[in-house]
Amino acid sequence: MTSFIARRRPHRIATFSAVLLAGSSLAIVALRPALADDQSLNATAQVQRDYKPLPSFAPLVTIVKPAVVSVTVHLKLQTADQSGPQGPEGMPFPFPFPHPQQPQAVEAKGSGFFISPKGYLITNNHVVKNAKSVFVTLSDGERLVAKVVGTDPSTDLAVLKVTRSKPFPYLELGDSAKVTPGQWVIAIGNPFGLAETVTTGVVSALGRDIGDGEYDSFIQVDAPINEGNSGGPLLNQKGQVIGVNTAILTPTGGSVGIGFSIPSDMVKRISSELIKQGHVTRGFIGVQVQTVTPEMAAAMGLKSHDGRSDGALVAETVPNGPAAKAGLQPGDVITAVDGKPVTDPRDLALAISEIKPDDSAKVTYERNGHDKTAAITVEKMPANAEAAFNQGPGSNGQPAANKPELGLTLAPLTESDRQQLNMPISAKGAVVAHVVPNSPADEAGLRSGDVVVGVGSATVTDPDQAISAIHKAEAQKAKAIALRVMRGNQAIFVAVPLPKPDDKK
Repeated sequence: MTSFIARRRPHRIATFSAVLLAGSSLAIVALRPALADDQSLNATAQVQRDYKPLPSFAPLVTIVKPAVVSVTVHLKLQTADQSGPQGPEGMPFPFPFPHPQQPQAVEAKGSGFFISPKGYLITNNHVVKNAKSVFVTLSDGERLVAKVVGTDPSTDLAVLKVTRSKPFPYLELGDSAKVTPGQWVIAIGNPFGLAETVTTGVVSALGRDIGDGEYDSFIQVDAPINEGNSGGPLLNQKGQVIGVNTAILTPTGGSVGIGFSIPSDMVKRISSELIKQGHVTRGFIGVQVQTVTPEMAAAMGLKSHDGRSDGALVAETVPNGPAAKAGLQPGDVITAVDGKPVTDPRDLALAISEIKPDDSAKVTYERNGHDKTAAITVEKMPANAEAAFNQGPGSNGQPAANKPELGLTLAPLTESDRQQLNMPISAKGAVVAHVVPNSPADEAGLRSGDVVVGVGSATVTDPDQAISAIHKAEAQKAKAIALRVMRGNQAIFVAVPLPKPDDKK
């Protein structure tokens, strides 16, 4: 096509080219004198004069970086078995002759930052867990031995302490309650051993629960963080720490822009207690709770808002515990603590954990469609909170009872059952002897070995009581029945749908 045009209209092309060249020539003549005198036509100068650059994090990083450290942990593992043909782990070739067994030392790295000129610094619990020795390396290369002041596995926080003759640069813990999605953040740490690595991004979301513990309430960020960033600071543009980097969500092992940080407000409270007493004391009201599902809300006739029911459903109370003494019972739904809404069990755990033992908490709850309040004196959480619930519920030797429409067979709770299920001798209830496959009970998740201790808010002590309570619920034309069962050491509610009358056989 190009050659065709060249053959047919060569004169037009030549003329057009001449015009272009002539225009270029005229332009050059016109511009050359101006270039020497008018700097406004200098593109670089014009950008420098008119363009407003994006804010730089460089001045902030220069100031805060000395307060961030690399944390090196030595873990002493079991002695290596050198009798095998390959020698110790990590050695590519076998030893030519036997060597005595020697312990292997493994080195792990993380990050941390100072919160006091006296040498107190924050890192993650998982960074220093099982450490035999801990060292921190400052930005100027100084290496110091660190003492573990205290750890809190529940929030994955730890406080370390180092000493020297002069004070340490430190960072201020900011107010994470003021953090908003979309704001700029800066992460500094030691990913893959690359000390003082700086990354930036924005806050993606707040209050994330990643299933790591009952106190999960992470700040989600897209600033790249990787292995070794654990324990490092997440900063706002004022240079304040608003979070401690602790985890990432990744299908690859590296950063995909989904990182999680512990909010600074939680860090303030936990670090203060660790520095003062070496451990964290949390409040305890003695309840086991679970999420209110739509099925459970329908089964128990709970209030709903736009088809959704908020709150923490009480599945069990500790005998003579704070909640039981205040009148709370299984089937109640806790909706607020000291006026702060409780939308799920995590909200309740966080609210109670922040109340000091011996202080009173105003708890709002729903019972049978009515809102009630109770003043509960919070106690100190026992070392083994699970054990506090192993004091109750099971049987009086009644014969087995069937509920074929539900696909459920209940049997008396015998002494042998109590021993096998690790339940106290005083336990009462009806043990699930059989669940029909694909039945309503099976689809609801009931299984053999569960012990039914309640129907709705009513306590049952044997199979007959359980069946009678189920019949009562059916008579009230309920769509589902809420069975309270003991499964191992945990009490839970299970919503079993009731068949329609024309479905019954």
